[in-house]
Order: sequence, then structure tokens, then C-alpha cells
Amino acid sequence: MSGAAVPQAALGDATVEVTSWLESNPELAAVLILVVAVAAWGATRALQRFRRPDGARFLAALRDEDAVTVLTHPNPDPDAMGTAAAVAHLAERVGTDATIQYPGEIRHHQNRAFRTVLDLDMDRVRRTADMASESVVLVDHNRPRGFQGARNLEPVAVVDHHPGNGTGEVFTDVRPDYGACASIVAEYLRELDAGFVDQDDFVPGDDDGDVTVPAQVVTGLVYGILSDTDNLTNGASPAEFDASSFLYAGVDQDALKRIANPRVDAESLEVKARAITDRDVRAPYAVSDVGEVSNVDAIPQAASELVNLETVTAVVVYGDDGETIHMSGRSRDDRVHMGKALEEVTDDIPMASAGGHARMGGGQIDIVHMEGLAGNGIDRSQLTERLFTAMGGEEIDGAEPVDAD
Repeated sequence: MSGAAVPQAALGDATVEVTSWLESNPELAAVLILVVAVAAWGATRALQRFRRPDGARFLAALRDEDAVTVLTHPNPDPDAMGTAAAVAHLAERVGTDATIQYPGEIRHHQNRAFRTVLDLDMDRVRRTADMASESVVLVDHNRPRGFQGARNLEPVAVVDHHPGNGTGEVFTDVRPDYGACASIVAEYLRELDAGFVDQDDFVPGDDDGDVTVPAQVVTGLVYGILSDTDNLTNGASPAEFDASSFLYAGVDQDALKRIANPRVDAESLEVKARAITDRDVRAPYAVSDVGEVSNVDAIPQAASELVNLETVTAVVVYGDDGETIHMSGRSRDDRVHMGKALEEVTDDIPMASAGGHARMGGGQIDIVHMEGLAGNGIDRSQLTERLFTAMGGEEIDGAEPVDAD
């Protein structure tokens, strides 16, 4: 009877009969097993042939758009900018107009040098209406943030290496086990059998069906990898070493040197000095409040210096620009996942955001909402205590609810 369940007893009898037949015909059984194995192997190989590599799928997603906005996270770093430049290049190779945009500001001296030396064309965005196109590709983050209307933006594609569940409507590639987003795009280039050319020899639109990448883009990807992994010494996976090896032949060595050794402004040195002088060390952790600064990008530089102190294994440095507290954390302690620790610290504070990787994290807190519009929030000394508590793996006592309006 069609659709009727097969009685359990009948299944049992059938199993017994098949087993008995196999035992009485060992030669035929062996042939049958071999045929099944070969068929399974053939099916697997067929699926592998039909499944296109990620690079080809990403290129197809770009090709389907008339124009794309390649969007970085707020205050983009070399990994974000280098990845964005490579994605924009791939888009233009398949006839899709591409514009690189970013929220926030580019203030860190090394980030400014990166943009200037590589001559990157990037536009600032403050609201959704500023987007150069309706189709948006997120790089180095998987959820839009940092501008008005970000929560309502639905990207067409996402390429990222940070933890998170943000997705693209057409293409999503999020690999939290990678140390840099640039490594993912480098894999795309290798899958596409991309060739490298000197910047002076690069001719736009002259690929003849192949993908060629100018030194400007290659150098950006390499420095993005080096920057996000502290020269392949912190948080690097095998993918970063493979990508660096693959890209090396196309690097502009002079440009790479200029990016890596920019002049340091006096305030950055002063902030580093304050972070060291005013540090609060409760071994093996340290927290330093550097107060108000005009260049908040000096804060992560100070954190990178402070974590090198003897007996210190995890640090957070924070300061403010008059309205927002900016936090930067570094960890070389397997017990401290810095990104999650900072998330815990800001979890119940309205208008605050934080996150990152095990070794590196950052966050921002609106001062008014941290202190509470009715005075029922937390002050800076309590923030310091929260940071120590979170790094120590203890539960943070929630602050009184603060008014988010």
C-alpha cells in the first residue's frame, strides 16, 4: 500500500536474509562492496567538480551587480583597506563599478600612511543615503555599523574573519580561524590563477579574460596581513603564511617599507608614556586610563606597548575624545579572550559596542550613557574595575539600568 509504513518485523527479516546471503556468497559480497565504494567515490568527485571555488563564486556575485560599494568597518585599518582595494579591483575586472567607503575617520599614523602611499580612493559615509550604490559588500566585518541606518542595511556579500553571524544576501565567507581578512581574498586570487604586474605596467581593462593584479593591491593585502597579525607573530594561522608566500612576488618593496615606517606624531608618544606611567597593574593584568586625547588611534598603539611589560599578560588602555570612550585591549594570555572580555564589560551599557579576537579587541562607550542620564550608571573607576573583573574571568555585577533615550 503506497505511503504505508513498513512493519519493523519485516525490516528485521529482510536484514537477516541479506546478511545470510552475504555470508554464503563472500566473493559476490566483496564485489558488491567494491562497486558501492567506487560509486560513492565517483559521486564525491562529481560534486567536487561541480562546486565552484569560493573565488569563482565571489567573482560571479560581483559580476551580477552594475555597481557595488565596498564598505569597511569604522576607522578602517590596513587589513580592511587592503581587502577593500582588492575587492574593488576584482569588481572592476568583471565590469562592475566599485567605490570604497568607510564610516568614522582614518587617524592612526600608519593607517594614513597606508592610504597615502597606496593612493587609495576612499569616501567617508555618515548615513545610508551617502552610499555610492544600493549593492554593498562588507569587508573585515560582517554587520554594518558606525553610520545612520546601518542596522537596516542588507549587504549583497560579506567577506570577514571576525566572529559573528552577519550574512550577505548572495555571498557569505566568514572565517574566524583566519588571522586577517586579506588572507581570504588572497585565496580567491590564487584560485583565479591571478598574475601580478608592476604598477607602471598595469593597464586597466587589459586582462583578456584573465585576472592581473597591480603591485598597489598586492602590497595592500600583504601589509594588511602583517598588520593584523603583528608581523605573523600573533594570531596568524597557516592561511596567513600561505597568502604571504603567494603574494610576495607581486609586492612593491619600497611602498611596503614606507607604509611600515611612517613618522610618529608627538601625541602618540605622549599617550604611550601616560599609559605606562599611569598604569594600574594587578598581576598579570593591567589597565590604563590615558584621559582625553585628540588622536584616539594612539590608544591601540599604547596597548601594544603596555602588553610587553614584564609580568603583564593582558592589558586594556582607554581614553576619550570628549564624547566617547575608546578601549583597546591586547592579550598574550590563553585564559583571556580579549574580544569577549570587552563585550562582557559593555554588555549592559546603551550605545556601547565591543568585540574582537582572543588576542586583540576594542570597543567604544558613549560617556553620557555610561554615566547614565539620571546618574545611575558607572564612572571611570568602576569601568576599570569591570575590566579587571572581565579579564579575570569573573562575572560582572550589572550596573543599574541606564536611560538609552
